Amino acid sequence: MPVKIGNTVVGEEYPPFIIAEMSGNHGASLKQALDLVEAAAQSGANAIKLQTFDADSMTLKSDLPIFKVEAEQKFWGGRSLWDLYDEAKTPRTWHKPIFERARELGILCFSTPFDEEAVDFLERLDPPAYKVASFECTDIPLIKYIASTGRPMLISVGMATLEEIERTVDAAKCAGASQLVILKCTSTYPASCENANVRAIPKLRELFSCEVGFSDHTMGIGSSIAAVAMGATVIEKHFALSRSAGGTDVGFSLEPAEFTTLVEETRGAWAALGTEQIGPTNAEQDSLRYRRSIFAVRNIEAGEEFTPANVRRIRPGLGLEPRFYESIIGQRAAVTITEGTPLHWDLVDASTEL
Repeated sequence: MPVKIGNTVVGEEYPPFIIAEMSGNHGASLKQALDLVEAAAQSGANAIKLQTFDADSMTLKSDLPIFKVEAEQKFWGGRSLWDLYDEAKTPRTWHKPIFERARELGILCFSTPFDEEAVDFLERLDPPAYKVASFECTDIPLIKYIASTGRPMLISVGMATLEEIERTVDAAKCAGASQLVILKCTSTYPASCENANVRAIPKLRELFSCEVGFSDHTMGIGSSIAAVAMGATVIEKHFALSRSAGGTDVGFSLEPAEFTTLVEETRGAWAALGTEQIGPTNAEQDSLRYRRSIFAVRNIEAGEEFTPANVRRIRPGLGLEPRFYESIIGQRAAVTITEGTPLHWDLVDASTEL
């Protein structure tokens, strides 16, 4: 079930694969796009991801109401789809320098193609994988076309029913995709934590026998951490140099320092999953001595009775365990015991031992 993307293995036995989604946050500037690649690498991301489309391949240039974003949408309300996509597009001429900069910095770079021509274009750049956006996960012809490249596929399934996911996964596998990752996501921008539903992640893994990740559209990092705790092996998050720098998706994107925290905390969450071991770990062995145990807290003469005044349960754990305290009280010392001595059975008069 693990998937190999470039030289990185994605799976439950490995730290989460973190994708910085550039989308339209380049602000129509190649320099800003290249700076985003560098910032993503410095933040510890495994990959930076683009989107490959132009406005005409996405929609019609029309003023009809059906070609406009609903007015109540937080970031893009009232805009025409064509204008929005025209602003957000990553020009074809930028792709090669972005891919090359990523390789120089040792970070993977791949894209989301939105039509077959985009796939053909990206193939010339030898991408390590393809991403399918949640709004295209039911575009079966596109799914088949991407799958026919034989490259790993990451498919966001926001909004999709189980039947739709099954249809998409079957189509991808039948068309040649052998390495699949399903990305649980909520296709609202931004998404609320209450709608993240990361409990679905193990269910998707069970039903579709493939790696499952999380494409996070919430405003923070808590949902991503929770997703890793539920078994997500990939985390995708929108990324911007600054929310004031311009870009179509900056409102729900992380800035570099925040993205570094995302990387650190999700990998920390993965490490914390550990194993099903119960009992002291190797790292805890030295701490065992700081448990409580039974000590003489005053000088005790041979034959003197043990009482709460002369024996107590204190740290460190070098004497008898506290569970024997009630048995010790009322018994007598076998020898003279000095204050600060941990009690052991050989210090207890055997004739009075219970």
